[in-house]
Amino acid sequence: MHQNSVFITAFESACCAGLSSEALFEAICAHQSGIGIYEGYVKEKAVALGKMALDRTLENLLHEVCERVRLQRGLEDFHDTLLVVGSSVGGMQTTENLFFRDHVYSAVDPKRHVIHSIASSLQNIYDFRDDLSFSTACTSSANALGYAYEVIKKGVYRRVLVVGFDTLSYTTVLGFHSLGVLSTQPCCPFDLKREGMNVSEGIAVLLLEDAPQKGCVQVKGVGYSSDAHHMTHPCPDGKGAMIAMQNALACEGVALDAVGYINAHGTGTLANDSSEACAIATLFSNRPLVSSTKSITGHTLGAAGALEAIICAMALQKQIIPPNTQLTNPENQTISFVSEPIAHAFRYAMSNSLAFGGNNTSLLFGVYDAD
Repeated sequence: MHQNSVFITAFESACCAGLSSEALFEAICAHQSGIGIYEGYVKEKAVALGKMALDRTLENLLHEVCERVRLQRGLEDFHDTLLVVGSSVGGMQTTENLFFRDHVYSAVDPKRHVIHSIASSLQNIYDFRDDLSFSTACTSSANALGYAYEVIKKGVYRRVLVVGFDTLSYTTVLGFHSLGVLSTQPCCPFDLKREGMNVSEGIAVLLLEDAPQKGCVQVKGVGYSSDAHHMTHPCPDGKGAMIAMQNALACEGVALDAVGYINAHGTGTLANDSSEACAIATLFSNRPLVSSTKSITGHTLGAAGALEAIICAMALQKQIIPPNTQLTNPENQTISFVSEPIAHAFRYAMSNSLAFGGNNTSLLFGVYDAD
């Protein structure tokens, strides 16, 4: 059966390290972290978080980012487009703001609280053909991208807009604090001195289509796994992550040694980094170049998969490998970590997203060669 090819034809983002994708990529290459130190989230303790300085609401910024994607692609509207949202927080921050103001729940609108509130907000503006929302913790928007790839591949839809969106919710920040994984400084993934992660807010929007456009990047595969090792800890040997990466490569028959760059999940927590590094080292004997960009962006949770897909797409377009920041003494010495941006010819980039419950998603992207 014939299957369509899938292309990323437009994208845009906003996060603490930059309110556009170009600004973000420049920040990554210049080692300019957007993470700050904040009081008021955790009692009697300052923690490092990724917060955007804005003169408008995050909802308005989301609309602006989507509009930039529409204009970038030159579309009149999204009436024939499926909207797929990935988020772990949804409208929880809206609920919190109302409760902190009134100290009662009477003003809370359940429809503004749930994950679907993001899609509802966008439907009011663009009238998408249909919409769907994923909430699978830190793989949310990676799974949204995977779903988009599958429905375009099978010819169910010709165009899908994927939105990753998460805000700085007190509920989420304190949840990670209770797990003992919040860092008081900008995180340093894969380093022996790492002490934890930085919860961050972010928006990432990508348009996927079944026909190529000038400068597009091809989606070459998606791989899933569910190792269910522990509710919050990954399998120490990285088996779940390894299976997800293998499944992504198998989608369109891309060889292991063809992957030139891996954007690691790399959160800066002891358990995650050790497990993922083990998976990469075990699977890839060719030692592709590896970096985590979360020391710049923080961990944007449900938006991370989409945000890091954009970073991979830009790396392929520019043929520049984005570096690690604050990685001075890697725990795993067998991996080819990048310390500075490198101009490097490569065809395939992989992005890993690993989440609670052992649900893992790997996305594979490739350079598109127009005939």
